[in-house]
Amino acid sequence: MTYAPSLKPNTRIDVADILRGIAIAGIILIHFIEHLNFFLFPEPKNELWNTINTAVWDSTFFLLAGKMYAIFAMLFGLSFFIQHDNQAQKGIDFRPRFAWRMVLLMLFGLFDLLFYNGDILTVYAACGLMIIPLIRASNKVIIAFIILMALQPIELVYLVRGIIDPATPILDLGSGQLFENIIPAQSQGSIIDVAVAGIKYGFPVNFLWAIENGRFTQTILFFLIGIMLGRTRLFYNEGNNLAVWKKVLISSIFAFVILLPLYKYAPKATADIACVSKSLKVALNMWKNVAMMAFIVSGTTLLYYCTSAKNWMIKIAPYGKMSLTNYIGQSVIGAILFYNWGFGLYDKCGHAASFLMGIGCIALQFVFCTWWMKHHKRGPLEQLWCSATWFGKKK
Repeated sequence: MTYAPSLKPNTRIDVADILRGIAIAGIILIHFIEHLNFFLFPEPKNELWNTINTAVWDSTFFLLAGKMYAIFAMLFGLSFFIQHDNQAQKGIDFRPRFAWRMVLLMLFGLFDLLFYNGDILTVYAACGLMIIPLIRASNKVIIAFIILMALQPIELVYLVRGIIDPATPILDLGSGQLFENIIPAQSQGSIIDVAVAGIKYGFPVNFLWAIENGRFTQTILFFLIGIMLGRTRLFYNEGNNLAVWKKVLISSIFAFVILLPLYKYAPKATADIACVSKSLKVALNMWKNVAMMAFIVSGTTLLYYCTSAKNWMIKIAPYGKMSLTNYIGQSVIGAILFYNWGFGLYDKCGHAASFLMGIGCIALQFVFCTWWMKHHKRGPLEQLWCSATWFGKKK
């Protein structure tokens, strides 16, 4: 079966905006306890504070790391499908316009790098360009690519190489050294120093790190999953969709129960073969995170459609609608708080204090988003991105 435009309209999906809001909030909390990729922290005052900071770090990463970015990426793919399908229903090929849209996203990412060297928008832009040829592929072809990406092809190759030759080194493209080159600017430099380091080192390090740690193929995977969710209209309350989400919820629990101990022990069991151990760790971590992501997505969707929680969940939607504004906004706010050119709080705030600052950042953004969306159709950067995307198109 080849691609054909949908016969039903792609109306705004509130639960997708809610999930996007949850994802961006989770990403911000992770970034804040990391001091925006500036891994220098003060010594805890006593053992109690050390315990609290450790608990905050461990629980935040357990609950959010690898899950929030996965949801964010999945919804990126969903948005691509909706934009493409809406235009296809009018007989318009959106693919050239989407390619231009990814160029614009790259520019947003480069701006973000001036403040935060861990930007993901540039990686999204590159991966977005790579999935353009698949947007009109058949469901079978897309599912085949989903399976391929889920197998972590790079890690799979290194796993096989490690089994054949235990002396095979782990994949190392040099991201660690590039990352170390950024630290002086963060700890001692001016805003110009941070900006230069972000472009010079942050830009390549994000791509190299993503390839070394499986994130590049994972991002493509989640983009494609989002496209399939759009094609199957699973986020709409129609047909048998809620029953499907209930099955996803139950399956995700069983999958997580199985994958968690595998992730914990399998890499350790093969620690004497570094290449195999690293490959297993990356793959199992992704599968574990997918299970938890599926639980969060299905649980949120069922709560929204099946319970009275919908009445307060919908209040999250404005925050999700302004995810680009909030993402770049947190980079600016976090850089001001933690880097030397700002308040330099990296050596004064431990994980717990930084987590609370992240909550504060989210709260301020939430209030702003709620107010802004009462008066505008899109967030400020979202409107800029939309206007530039359609630049030159006759009304």
